Amino acid sequence: MGKVICAGLGPGDPDLMSVKSHRAITGARHIAYFRKAGRKGQARTIVEHLLPDTVQEHAMEYPVTTEIHFSDPEYNRLLSDFYDQWANRLEEIARTDDVVVLCEGDPFLYGSFMHLHSRLQARAEVDIIPGITGMSGCWTATDQPITWGDDVLTVAMATLSEDELTERARGTDALVVMKIGRNLPKLRRALRAAGKLNDAWLVERGTMPTQSVQKLTEVSGEVPYFSIVLVHGQGRRP
Repeated sequence: MGKVICAGLGPGDPDLMSVKSHRAITGARHIAYFRKAGRKGQARTIVEHLLPDTVQEHAMEYPVTTEIHFSDPEYNRLLSDFYDQWANRLEEIARTDDVVVLCEGDPFLYGSFMHLHSRLQARAEVDIIPGITGMSGCWTATDQPITWGDDVLTVAMATLSEDELTERARGTDALVVMKIGRNLPKLRRALRAAGKLNDAWLVERGTMPTQSVQKLTEVSGEVPYFSIVLVHGQGRRP
């Protein structure tokens, strides 16, 4: 019997990958990774120069990303079928060999692999290799601590309603907001209402060669979906 190994890749810079993930990837016979149809995929790009020549690749292409709102029952049906099919495929491979599934950041922090992990229970042996989170890479890029002393840190998705974003921002000391993209105008309004817009930073492609770090008030135009907005805590310190 083989096993399914989910390798956390860290925030994007291959040098921030753990030794354990690096070892699993460079010795892999099967590599699986998520990607949008027609794209190479961020996870695959990160490991570009690490894969053995003989590795067999399995591209798991999402049937839908932002084309349908996640509240639509069809969105859940399509993704549920997708995860069911790939859980079956990974289980099949793991009957005879190890298969390494790539996951940006940490697999258990909003990672797509979680949906496969729950389906593979009692069907295959599964190992999880943790990774540095994308948010950690982004707040390090601002060269400021995200929390001090007793600061409370809140992590929110920009896909939440404007009212809830406002409430979450107002009720915390430090804030991380993920999944920005087309949600940026709504997030701006929420941060302004919470009195935190002037303290917010936007980090695009954190830790990567094309990294961008800007005050949110200085950003104009569209931003990538996987950008992160940060508000640093200002709590107790000696």
